[in-house]
Amino acid sequence: AGKTTSIAKFANFYQRKGWKVAMVCADTFRAGAFDQLKQNATKLRVPFYGSYTEADPVVIAEEGVEQFVSEKYEIIIVDTSGRHKQEGALFEEMQEISAAIRPDNTVFVMDATQGQAVYDQALGFREAVDVGSVIVTKLDGHAKGGGALSAVSATESPIIFLGSGEKFDDFEMFSAQSFVSKLLGFRDARGIMEEMKHDRGSDSSRQELMEKMQKGQFTLRDMYKQFQNAMKLGPMNKVMGMVPGMPDYLVPQ
Repeated sequence: AGKTTSIAKFANFYQRKGWKVAMVCADTFRAGAFDQLKQNATKLRVPFYGSYTEADPVVIAEEGVEQFVSEKYEIIIVDTSGRHKQEGALFEEMQEISAAIRPDNTVFVMDATQGQAVYDQALGFREAVDVGSVIVTKLDGHAKGGGALSAVSATESPIIFLGSGEKFDDFEMFSAQSFVSKLLGFRDARGIMEEMKHDRGSDSSRQELMEKMQKGQFTLRDMYKQFQNAMKLGPMNKVMGMVPGMPDYLVPQ
C-alpha cells in the first residue's frame, strides 16, 4: 500500500511546518523495511530509530518512542508491519505495540487500487485497534479512491491525507469537496486555486512585477521567476488533471 513511503511523506509534511519529527521502524516482518525507512529519513534529515539485530517489534517501538520522547520530539511516527486481516499473529503484534506505546493516533494506510475490497480489511483493523485516521495511497493511477469511502465507513475514522506518487511532496491534506469532485469526474477547480494561492510568491514581489510590466519592462530573469512559481504547483499531469473540463486524453501520463 506504500506504507513506509507514506510515513516519510507524513514526516516531511509536518517537518516543513516546523514540528520536531522523528521516525521509528518497528517493521521486522518485511525484508528491507528498515533500510527503506533509513534511506528516506536520511534524505529528509529526520532522526530515526531501528535495529538490524532486535527481532521483537514491540521492543523496538517502545525503545524508539522512549528515546524520542526524552529528546522532546513532538511527532513520533512508528512504522509497523503491513498486514492482512487473515494474519492473526501480525494483528496480535499490532495490539501489543499499541498497548506498549499508547499512540495518540493509529493511522490505517489503504491502497486506492483495492477498491471496495478494502472494506473487510479496514473492518479487521478497526476490530483489532482503535483506528484514528486513514491515509489513501496510489491515487496517481486509474484508481479514483471510491474504496476510501468504504474504509471510512468501516473504521469510522476520517481521511487525513491522500498520496499520489513516489515523491515526498506527492502528499496532500484531504478535502472532501475536492475528493468527491474528482471522484465524479468534475476535476478539482478548488484544489488548483488553493495551490496557486500558496505558491504565487510574496505580495511585494507581485507588486514589483506589476509595476515593471506597466512600464513595459519584462526581463528573462522575471520570466525565470514566473517559471519557478509555476513549477511549485507540481507536475504538469497533476495541474492539468485539476482543470475542469480537461479530457483524460490531454492529461500527460
